[in-house]
Amino acid sequence: MKYVFNEITRYRFPTHVNDLVMDRAEAETSEAFMVVLKPGEAPPLHKHDDTEQVFYIIEGAGALQIEEDKFFDVKVGDVVRIPPRTYHAIKCKGKTALRYLSVDCFLNGRPKDEPTWDSHVRAVCKNFGWKFEEVKLKK
Repeated sequence: MKYVFNEITRYRFPTHVNDLVMDRAEAETSEAFMVVLKPGEAPPLHKHDDTEQVFYIIEGAGALQIEEDKFFDVKVGDVVRIPPRTYHAIKCKGKTALRYLSVDCFLNGRPKDEPTWDSHVRAVCKNFGWKFEEVKLKK
């Protein structure tokens, strides 16, 4: 069983970067990754039916969108909680990158249909029409 994680795999989506820190395959109910957004970048508005997310803002500033009509400014030191089944997106505001730690907490244990981070990324790529081979990079 692994307790300390220090290897990073980079995933460069067209909308943002995820630096995987702890793969869901290494835990029963969680995973962790750093999200990096360049100025103006934002992932698409989306939701996770099986996951609660917690973000800790480490660098930069952004605008958090919840559902279609709620917006919140976020800055270094803020903690954000995204309940399951809640549409959300976060956009980098300002001239420097927005960087935050994201911890996903699965409601019913590791998803059986996407038991690894790679399997999840493949599903995301298929959903948005992105090529997995262009998204996954070694860091």
